[in-house]
Amino acid sequence: MFDFLISSFTIAGIYGLMALGLNLQAGCAGLLNFGHIAFAGLGAYATGMAVQAGYPPLAGAALGIGLACGLGWLMARLGRQLASDYWGIATLAIAEILRTVATNEAGLTGGAQGISAIPSLFDHWQRPWDAVGFLIVVAVLLGLAAWAFTRVADGRFGRALRLMREEPALARCMGYDLRSLKTRAIVAGAALTAMAGSLYAHYMSFVGPDCLLAAETFMLWTMLMIGGLGNTVGVLVGVLLVQAAYAAVPFAKDYFQLSSDLSGALRLGLIGLILLVCLMWRSEGLVKEQLRKIP
Repeated sequence: MFDFLISSFTIAGIYGLMALGLNLQAGCAGLLNFGHIAFAGLGAYATGMAVQAGYPPLAGAALGIGLACGLGWLMARLGRQLASDYWGIATLAIAEILRTVATNEAGLTGGAQGISAIPSLFDHWQRPWDAVGFLIVVAVLLGLAAWAFTRVADGRFGRALRLMREEPALARCMGYDLRSLKTRAIVAGAALTAMAGSLYAHYMSFVGPDCLLAAETFMLWTMLMIGGLGNTVGVLVGVLLVQAAYAAVPFAKDYFQLSSDLSGALRLGLIGLILLVCLMWRSEGLVKEQLRKIP
């Protein structure tokens, strides 16, 4: 039970980092990024390839963050020519292209088999302290990211992003460069998500094309919509609720003697039910975004 709880909280923390990255783009800036998981995939694959080549974990994380920032910059440039909804579809297409490349480029990414035997950060520690140490690292990084996000969201940059989200014409009239705002939001969110992807690769000791599935992005969107877009507490609440639903299903499977297929459907149905309830009775999320009012 102890190992199960440690694992659940670690996965929740990693997804919390990814969700915070998406929240900066979607919650504050109002950008419909449906290919957000591509940033995590780049972080994970860069870590796997760097470790296989004999480089330290920090080098792999730095490479992944650099690649994700570059992809984020390209996505932002792509947004110059497309409306917001079409841009969202384009980001989904980019993530699918990367997944296809990862599946077929066996020499670089391991193909459909992925990259395995990625060492954990604390392999030299005895169990369960290796898992506890990893959880502490994830928790510290999540705490720092949440603090930084709160500072940014409450600062001038965050207010500019919200103004762009609500009244882009007014933001442009006030002298804000909307292209620069979007680019900085996307790149910052990409860097945080790539770091989470690197942690995920180390924790799972594996990275494969399944890490780039569109369903992963939509799960992050579900976390944001349940908890509440645009605020740190809402993101963390959404992540904990979705992870709690995932963690509860194995107990229901054993208690009711359910098959694996049925338990998977139960997990999706439970998360869908939570999302539906929130959309019907709390459309702004469980933790509503607090906007500063003009006195």
